[in-house]
Amino acid sequence: MTLHIDVTLDYRFDAPTDCLLQISAAPMADQRILSEELDLGGLVTRTNRAEDEVGTRLWCRPEERLTCRYRADVEILRSTSDIATLSGHAPAELPEDVVKYLLPSRYCPSDKFLAFVAQEFGRFSGGEKIAAMRDFVFENVAYTPGVSNSETSALETFVQRQGVCRDFAHLLITLARAGTIPARFASTYGLNVTPPDFHAVAEVWLDGAWRLVDPTRMTIPFDNARICVGRDATDVAFLTSYGPAELVTQSVRVDAS
Repeated sequence: MTLHIDVTLDYRFDAPTDCLLQISAAPMADQRILSEELDLGGLVTRTNRAEDEVGTRLWCRPEERLTCRYRADVEILRSTSDIATLSGHAPAELPEDVVKYLLPSRYCPSDKFLAFVAQEFGRFSGGEKIAAMRDFVFENVAYTPGVSNSETSALETFVQRQGVCRDFAHLLITLARAGTIPARFASTYGLNVTPPDFHAVAEVWLDGAWRLVDPTRMTIPFDNARICVGRDATDVAFLTSYGPAELVTQSVRVDAS
C-alpha cells in the first residue's frame, strides 16, 4: 500500500524566531519514500538526525511567517502480525539502545504504575501483555478532543479517563514500561485518523523488533508512516518554536492507493 501525504502549516511571528520542524516521513526498512517535496518558501534550513536516527529535524528561522507545504508518497512494507503472538525479552537481554525505553520519562511516569500493572496484567507476558494493555486503554479512556494539553501526563490521563491520541499513546507506553516491555512514542501520518491531523501511536519492543500499536484503534500498523520517535511527546513535536508563534492554518491529509 502507498500512503499519499499532504501537509500545510502556516504560522505568524512577531520577530525572527528559531523553529524546529519534524514533519518528513522517515525512510526505514518497513516504509519506503517514493517521492517527497518540502517547500518552506525559500527559508534557509539546517538538518539534524532525530532520535534513534529515525527521521529528520529541520531548523529554520522565519522572520514574520512560516508557510510550509510537505507532500510525499510512502510505500508501507511492514507485516501485520498479531501482536499477541509475539515473544518478549528479559531486560538483561535487550539491545543497548533499547534499554532507555524501559525508564520513566516526562509524560510517562511508569514507576508510579508498577503495582497496578503487576495486579492487572501480571498473568500475561510478551505480546499477550501488550494486547491486554492496548485493550485496557481503548476500553477505559474516551477519545475526547480539548480535555488535555501539552502538559498532560499519562498519570492524569489514567485518572481522568479521557484524552486524544497523544494521551492514549502515553498511557500505553507507561503501562508497557511498568511491565518491563520497552516502549517509545511514534509520531506518524495515519490513514483514517479523525479528525485529520498528525497522529501518535506507541511502539513496543517484541520478538527482536519495534512494533507499532495504536490504542485508539483508529489505525492498524499497516496504515501508518512514521515521522519520528522518542521517549514521549517531548522528542517528537512537529513544530517547536523558540519564541511566540500564532497559528494561521494547519491541515494534514492522508490518502491511500
